[in-house]
Amino acid sequence: MKLKTVLIIILIFVINLMFFNVHIVKATDSGVSGVFEGGDKFVSAGKQGTFKVDESELKKASDTVYNILLFAGIAVAVIMTSILGIKFMIGSAEEKAQVKDTLVPFVIGCIVVFGAFAIWKIFITIGNRI
Repeated sequence: MKLKTVLIIILIFVINLMFFNVHIVKATDSGVSGVFEGGDKFVSAGKQGTFKVDESELKKASDTVYNILLFAGIAVAVIMTSILGIKFMIGSAEEKAQVKDTLVPFVIGCIVVFGAFAIWKIFITIGNRI
């Protein structure tokens, strides 16, 4: 009965993830040939020394990567917290002790992951001001 309840909770969580998952598609009609033409233009502009980096596009790409990775980190942390919480609530004394032992590396991992995001955001903010 306990395993069934855990599986139902996990299933509900996965279904919610599927409904809130947003896909951004930046497709064009030019297809593969457009990709090669863009690459050729990029290479020729680099050889001529006329290529300029578009800072706004670079910032958008950096923000997109940051947000995707941050969301993934949060999702993993929430899933692991949920699993550990469920194990702690329905587990025996041995399982509760195992969960407590697992919490130390989990908390250290969260500090490392979210600390890395904080450091990344600080560097991006400083870089934008320069």
